[in-house]
Amino acid sequence: MYTLYFHPYSQHSRRVVALLDACRLPYEPRLVALENGEHMSDAYLAVNPNHQVPTLVDGDLVLHESTAILRYLCNRHRLDDWYPTGLGRRAMVDQWTDWGQSRMAPAVFDIVFNSVFAAPDARDLDAVKLGKTVMTELVPLMETALGEANWIAATPGPSIADLVLGSNITQLGLAGWRPAGGRIKAWYARLCEVKAFADTLPVELEAV
Repeated sequence: MYTLYFHPYSQHSRRVVALLDACRLPYEPRLVALENGEHMSDAYLAVNPNHQVPTLVDGDLVLHESTAILRYLCNRHRLDDWYPTGLGRRAMVDQWTDWGQSRMAPAVFDIVFNSVFAAPDARDLDAVKLGKTVMTELVPLMETALGEANWIAATPGPSIADLVLGSNITQLGLAGWRPAGGRIKAWYARLCEVKAFADTLPVELEAV
């Protein structure tokens, strides 16, 4: 059985929980209390020296990065619906998975951390402004990419790329940002119909 170190307010954790639950893969959840600094404890640093969540343990294998964990689970369990085997389609899923992590996630962090989680006297309003500027660039790119497709990589059903992007969108909701309309709003609503994804939503948020 897997062991998953996680926190429910980490979008990186939630996407892994969603995949595990959607595919009914058994795991032991271990909460890392970020709010209490547990991620900086000697015990957790021995598991993940990056002091971040999630971490997946599978026997002697310890994986730290959420997108690596998603790909590992898909490859190990042949979750082809979530991570297609066709070269072109898989490349598109990889593209949007990496885009969500490298382009969107930093902007999400700047906005949410400095609006919600940082102490009031430590909030960087310039970072919030920069994050919002980046999001104004990214949203049209995502709108265009969705086109007439139901899912970001034009897969028959949701893929790990949708979990990555969807968890980022959910995280923005903590700072009061929601899709205003259009294709992203419709796509996010579809994703929230996936029970395993909806079950990861923080209690403050409802499906759009």
